[in-house]
Amino acid sequence: MNPDQPILQVKNLAKYFPIRKGIILQRTSGYVHAVDDISFDMRRGETLGLVGESGCGKSTAGRTIIQLYRPTSGNVIFEGTDLTGVSGSALRQTRRKIQMIFQDPYASLDPRMTVGQIIAEPMLIHHTHQGEQAKRRVQELLDMVGLATNYANRYPHEFSGGQRQRIGIARALALDPSLIICDEPISALDVSIQAQVVNLLEDLQRRMNLTYLFIAHDLSMVRHISNRVAVMYLGHIVELAARDELYENPLHPYTQALLSAVPIPDPKVRGKRQRIILEGDVPSPIHPPSGCPFRTRCRLAKDICAQVRPENREIRPEHYAACHLV
Repeated sequence: MNPDQPILQVKNLAKYFPIRKGIILQRTSGYVHAVDDISFDMRRGETLGLVGESGCGKSTAGRTIIQLYRPTSGNVIFEGTDLTGVSGSALRQTRRKIQMIFQDPYASLDPRMTVGQIIAEPMLIHHTHQGEQAKRRVQELLDMVGLATNYANRYPHEFSGGQRQRIGIARALALDPSLIICDEPISALDVSIQAQVVNLLEDLQRRMNLTYLFIAHDLSMVRHISNRVAVMYLGHIVELAARDELYENPLHPYTQALLSAVPIPDPKVRGKRQRIILEGDVPSPIHPPSGCPFRTRCRLAKDICAQVRPENREIRPEHYAACHLV
């Protein structure tokens, strides 16, 4: 495979959830536009941060990429294979190389299984390791994520949230994936533990040449771990750029508002920064606004914003924004 070719290409990806009415006929009365025509590429070995408000479609995008949700339209091309065009055993074989770390370490681990069984399960399903070989691999993975190897015989309820998330990371590594989708992996953890988990993810990335799609709403943590950052609003990607470029020169009004809310410890810098307060509420994804999805809350909106949906275009080198006014 060409090393310069993106490991993941997402093209015009959309996921709409039908709204059913009626107990018997179950007629479709509308759709929730959870993810609406997003496109981006990911390079091997990088971390792409995906940020936005709660409910903007970040987690749905991640689950649609890994095909836990089948997309309504669009393409997800992973290592040259379009995942939207395969199913059954072919999809399972391809999906071995894409794994997911879930947000809630309390809900994502089966309480009836031991830690060893949880980590070994993917290996047994895909027939990569069996018997003593699987046990040795479980111990190796536990050591890799900073847990004692004798923890394999314990159950999830015996561990703290941070330890459970390390177990989830070990499970994600069991099949030697190339791409890991991190679905808000630190948001349910204590602040004191978050940095430890992020440092672990960075260390594993260096050792195993992993690629991360890091979904989060903590902008300071995203800046720390990401190479590039994509900003989502109401199912759309409104801006995409290299980390430092986006944080220092945000172009889209929504990105500017998000970054203006990030706390700054230096009072001299904080006093010079303008705080942008967004008016109104996020529109319903069932009836999204015409034109620009952000126009109903944008302080700069013009008539064209209501009439024409802005194209996500390259404003500066490698810096994309979907806004008529930049």
